Amino acid sequence: MSVIDTIKEQIESNDILLYMKGTPRFPQCGFSSRASEAVMSCGARFAFVNILESPEIRAELPKYANWPTFPQLWIKGELIGGCDIIAEMAASGELKELIDSVAVADDSAEG
Repeated sequence: MSVIDTIKEQIESNDILLYMKGTPRFPQCGFSSRASEAVMSCGARFAFVNILESPEIRAELPKYANWPTFPQLWIKGELIGGCDIIAEMAASGELKELIDSVAVADDSAEG
């Protein structure tokens, strides 16, 4: 499987996915820390990929996404943006609304 195939599979398999440096509990940069805190504050489960442990994803994802920096938040296969966009959406309540709509859809699909 190519790196691009892996990225596509990760994005398609996870409704809420954060590509970041480090992990939500142990972020390895300030931007990843702010982004993961904002997503965690919404209260829904989410997947993450530590790009520091995946140099090939770190190299290829910016080209695939046409977004040069990390972190990157993907919801339902769509790139939402990086740290500043995530923080702005969290401050306005838009991030929680978006994540809640995905989490509710997931819950109803399981039941």
